[in-house]
Amino acid sequence: MALEQAREPDPSGEDSQESAKADGDRPPGKKRGPGRNLPIAIGVGLGLGTLVVVSLYTRKEIFLLVLVVFLTLALRELTDALATRGIRVPLIPVAVGNLAMLVCAYVYGAEGLIGAFALTGLVLLIWRMAAGAEDYVRDVTAGVFTVAYIPFLGGFAALLLEPGDGAERIVAFIAITAASDIGGFFAGTFLGRHKLAPAISPKKTWEGLAGSALACMLVGAWLLPWLLDARIWQGAVLGAAVVCSATLGDLIESMIKRDLGVKDLGTLLPEHGGVMDRLDSLLVSAPVVWIALQIYGL
Repeated sequence: MALEQAREPDPSGEDSQESAKADGDRPPGKKRGPGRNLPIAIGVGLGLGTLVVVSLYTRKEIFLLVLVVFLTLALRELTDALATRGIRVPLIPVAVGNLAMLVCAYVYGAEGLIGAFALTGLVLLIWRMAAGAEDYVRDVTAGVFTVAYIPFLGGFAALLLEPGDGAERIVAFIAITAASDIGGFFAGTFLGRHKLAPAISPKKTWEGLAGSALACMLVGAWLLPWLLDARIWQGAVLGAAVVCSATLGDLIESMIKRDLGVKDLGTLLPEHGGVMDRLDSLLVSAPVVWIALQIYGL
């Protein structure tokens, strides 16, 4: 995840206290380590990247299927985490809504995505009625939040995929967002000293944010002209926008985990956490990239 020096801290605050203690005990000028098994983390990241590229350039519909699977796993992680606080969000209708939103976005465009989202929300309102009136508003609110946060935002990736150069759009989108994660991780790990948002995620730093910004803008300025015939400045501006969206996506997931009192939403991906720990920045960045490309006329 972007700007992190290590895995997400324990919601109790013990990790942040230990980190602060360690910072105080570290001799001046000594760099901190990455806090994770980098060979495993890099291997998992390369495996995911290979899956994306192979599916995109074999047939775009295969990537759409991969997107459906990963967003469904993310839905499962979030609904399970909500259940630990007694919040009931039924997986079946949100998973079906996820499939409908992605397919409709790919086939019918933005109108299809909006229409499928509205119908999914209506189904959730009706589905929850069977469990009675107690906590009805709380549960349906959480359900609508869940489908807005994961499949609706994820649907913008399907919108990016739909044009003839959709594979290149997805590559640019994922690469720029990943650059934010990678640049922020290494800058935060080896240079990080000043906390960015200590009340939300104590291990994120302003130095990490600067590393994210530099990496994102460089990758954007390189990839957009190469893949989409954009201007260099358009790629750099998009990179700057993605820095903001990726960082906010990261902090949003941190807020969710802190509120629910969980350290990670999942553990499926070794040294990365759960699927949501890989998707948090991508989900929030997808509409930003889509809107930017629309504005650029690309």
